Amino acid sequence: MKIIKFAIPLCVLPLLDLQSRESKEYDNDVNYDEAKIPHYDLPKLLVTPEGKKITSTKEWNEIRRPQILSLFSNLIYGRVPEPSSPIKVDFKVIKEDEKFMKGKATRKDIDIKISNDIGNVTMRFIVFSPNDVKGPAPAFLKHSFNNTRSNDFDASPFRKGKLKNGWPLGEFFDRGYGFCAVYHEDLVKHNEVGFGNGIHKLFYPKGQSFPKASEWGVISACAWGAMRAMDYLEKDDDIDHTRVAIMGHSKMGKTTLWTAAQDERFALAISAQSGCAGAALWRRKSGETLKKMVTRFPYWLCRNAWKFVDQEDDLPVDQHMLIACIAPRPVYIHSGVKDTWADGRGEYLSAYHASKVYELFGKKALKSKDSPTVGEAIIDSHVGYHIREGGHSIESFDWKRFMDFADHHLKSK
Repeated sequence: MKIIKFAIPLCVLPLLDLQSRESKEYDNDVNYDEAKIPHYDLPKLLVTPEGKKITSTKEWNEIRRPQILSLFSNLIYGRVPEPSSPIKVDFKVIKEDEKFMKGKATRKDIDIKISNDIGNVTMRFIVFSPNDVKGPAPAFLKHSFNNTRSNDFDASPFRKGKLKNGWPLGEFFDRGYGFCAVYHEDLVKHNEVGFGNGIHKLFYPKGQSFPKASEWGVISACAWGAMRAMDYLEKDDDIDHTRVAIMGHSKMGKTTLWTAAQDERFALAISAQSGCAGAALWRRKSGETLKKMVTRFPYWLCRNAWKFVDQEDDLPVDQHMLIACIAPRPVYIHSGVKDTWADGRGEYLSAYHASKVYELFGKKALKSKDSPTVGEAIIDSHVGYHIREGGHSIESFDWKRFMDFADHHLKSK
């Protein structure tokens, strides 16, 4: 394996990111010491609650995987309820630029309108397709913190091949990939003031004004939105919807795993520094914990998850089981040495334990319980991973490894 190492000085991280890291990582009741990780026993991945051992992919797909997804849906992220009025989804291309980035790509701005008798909500979906690719192009779909209605998605006049938000789209186009983005706040706001004014209201029966304890929170709503974006991509002749990699960072890395686990149309998943409720194991209680999450962000998960605060060992699932639900499709996990809030060790162990299901499918997966060397990228496995120097961000090294992983798994067929 090729080993690449580099360091990112903290001074290059955004000021806001530094401030949020300090406010979180200096909490005096948070553990970052590996020696203080409590003993834990993970739920059995390939054994049903009735004690039946899962020995075939058929049993996994028909018995165990549905059980696990149901538990995550009802206890962690929240299930999407049946709307009292049928949901209609409409697509409208509102702008198209065939000469984006000096002719490298075509940009389409699409409004995805979701409506029923109760009301409507509109997502702004952006699709970039490379102009030099014959036939539909494979693509990345990113859960974005950047507002797709802003000029963040214009080409940078100062940095060749990059958007104003810093994303290196020129490198994606050069490798033959399209790139798409959905904005994380189009369907649901992430604060207590705006939470009730988004997509949820379209699903309430008369008299309901807040999700039930088992119903969807923010992460589930964002995942549902990405699925509607995939609905559009199935109709776009410029993108190969059978080769779309879903990706996201931090909170959106959590969302990425939940999106890919539910929707098998996504061919590959990339979760960057997702930590608690993402790739990291709950039971390690290292860095961010369930208690910290529901205290700071009470609407990210469903309210049933609150019952397991300080009682993570009682959860019938852990996050390795979520990653396993993506199998046999490739999944890539990214950590950072200084991103201790996300528990890089816990992210790797989760990927390692999920590998049992990939092996059941006959796929190459992680063999060693030991985390790889810092800067080493595991690309040729269906469960990929790297941890690099630096903190909570996506850097040039990371973008390149994501593309390397996609090259290996989406183009080698």
